[in-house]
Amino acid sequence: MILSTGVALVHADTPQHAATSDAYQQSIEQWRAQRVARLTAPDGWLSLIGLEWIQEGANKVGTASDNDIVLQAGPAHLGVITLDKSGQVQIKLDKNSGATVDGKPVEQATLIDDVHVTGNAAPTKVTFGTASFYVIDREGRKALRVKDPDAATRKHFLGIDYFPIDPSWHIVADWVPFDPPHDLKMGSVIGTTDTVKVPGKAVFTRDGHTYELLPYQEEPGGELFFVLADRTSGHETYGAARFLYAALPQNGKVVLDFNKAYNPPCSFTPFATCPLAPPENRLDLRITAGEKKYRGGH
Repeated sequence: MILSTGVALVHADTPQHAATSDAYQQSIEQWRAQRVARLTAPDGWLSLIGLEWIQEGANKVGTASDNDIVLQAGPAHLGVITLDKSGQVQIKLDKNSGATVDGKPVEQATLIDDVHVTGNAAPTKVTFGTASFYVIDREGRKALRVKDPDAATRKHFLGIDYFPIDPSWHIVADWVPFDPPHDLKMGSVIGTTDTVKVPGKAVFTRDGHTYELLPYQEEPGGELFFVLADRTSGHETYGAARFLYAALPQNGKVVLDFNKAYNPPCSFTPFATCPLAPPENRLDLRITAGEKKYRGGH
């Protein structure tokens, strides 16, 4: 259709629009495939078989019932883990355990947790058979994150259900920076509360209403990370929250693609420590895009 002003209007069914729509559809399908690949990787979230809290002092570890920490996989007596008053964690392996620390057959070692690693280093990994664990730190509490590629959650994964891909949920929001950044309290499924720095807010409109979302950055200079809930939460989608990443703002705008809203690890396994959507990010809006509730949820 050509208006008298000479401006051409492109119909929704024109080849140009169809090609754009097809390209967007393919980009979301590719993102979904990569997401499932990460989730189902041998050391992905579906491989978790334990979240075992370490008590101060000596903790006997293994699959036998007489241990302080009883594992779901591995030798009957793996060794002893000691947590001292300063928060340092040591392990002394049983001589018959067959376990290694960072791939080396040592008798004892210090276990560096996921918070206190430096640079691009990984936390110290203890491997025994197909399974392994490393120490995590959550608000000063230490736990073993135990993984096994033979985990039932991985072997019997049911796949992910989605809302239909809808380009209207690819939203260019206004970015309002905070100077200085605001503090935001983030609760978690394990009862901890963390205070994060919020660099600004994303503001967008939907069906004539205005909404705001507060992100934080998991690492300096990293992408914006949104932990959000909406009116589908607890019904079509996971109740605690969904996650969404967004590229850093440009020219006062930030792209929120809710077709990439996804379930936290806690929707698949009871052994994760996910953040909960803060009240500020619980929207009075049905976001009918992204991942739905996991059919095999615990």
